[in-house]
Amino acid sequence: MFKFELEETDGRARTGTITTPHGIIETPIFMPVGTVGSVKTISPLELNDMGAQIILGNTYHLHLRPGDEVVAKFGGLAKFNGWHRPTLTDSGGFQVFSLAEMNKITDDGVHFRSHLDGSKLFLNPESSIAIQQNIGADIMMAFDECVSYPSEKKYVADAMERTYRWAVRSREAKTNDRQALFGIIQGGVHKDLREISAKQITSIDFDGFAIGGLSVGEEIPLMYEVTSHTTEYMPVDKPRYLMGVGTPQDLLNCISYGVDMFDCVMPTRNARNALLFTSSGKVHIKNKEYQLSDEPVDRECDCYTCRNFSRGYLRHLYKSGELLGMRLNSIHNLHFYLSLVKRARNAIKLGVYNKFMKETLEKMSQGGQ
Repeated sequence: MFKFELEETDGRARTGTITTPHGIIETPIFMPVGTVGSVKTISPLELNDMGAQIILGNTYHLHLRPGDEVVAKFGGLAKFNGWHRPTLTDSGGFQVFSLAEMNKITDDGVHFRSHLDGSKLFLNPESSIAIQQNIGADIMMAFDECVSYPSEKKYVADAMERTYRWAVRSREAKTNDRQALFGIIQGGVHKDLREISAKQITSIDFDGFAIGGLSVGEEIPLMYEVTSHTTEYMPVDKPRYLMGVGTPQDLLNCISYGVDMFDCVMPTRNARNALLFTSSGKVHIKNKEYQLSDEPVDRECDCYTCRNFSRGYLRHLYKSGELLGMRLNSIHNLHFYLSLVKRARNAIKLGVYNKFMKETLEKMSQGGQ
């Protein structure tokens, strides 16, 4: 049921289609994050209307609440949350990384405590895959170890080797043929380790491959350098996913390196804090200068928010603490991201991606406040 077809290339930038049991995904694509099965403040209908093709669920959080067995009882995440299009679940590895003060990593797996009630938990490749199979995502991720930045190279190398061993176990644990499984390349910011990890992980029969362990504190130019280097060692005929990235600028640059898939909480998290992304840069809608502005957030945007509401009204909603403000801001930011990757896809098809990227980045850097 899972298939990837490469369509067009323009330099290293590429377009393709991913076929899953719940539908087709056109790449490059941005995937809104629905941590507990819900993209914050946004309904499935609104996601569909703005052009979302796939959303993420979080293995760790759904395992804790409501419980992956509960999700399975409802027939999987698609029936549980009403999003009847493709979904992807992370492995839980990043939560292990983010809860570093509460965990103990061994070769068998990770012992840690719930952030909800402090209860003892254990996660390893086998349990991670079992949970993801219960959740029923179209794309699952192999269990991996993500390291912080900066870290000693030896520690990064040890984590990389453990990630490989866990990847083998993750692949062996998979029993549902309707679900795809991606392997994750680690290695921190070290190019030699990234090359080794890429060769290790791509030697396993995964359906796609991800670059993990970036956007964890390293400088942006270094993240670009490592991403560009790593994609050189990733198969042409399978999807490439850069995990947890990033800004609109990050997406455009990394598409030029051959990345197909992205996810990030940035558009929704920033929206809830009154920061909006536009074609001319960031807009801090809470600023007093917008109090009397009757202009839309972005004149070039055709989202529901920009078609119907002014900057002045959005500022009023934020200052009043109204939930509608969070929703309208989130609708705009997600629409902006999804429109950006759609325009990138069209530019690749026309063979003008570099020109499109240069002009778009220049415009973003000129305005916004």
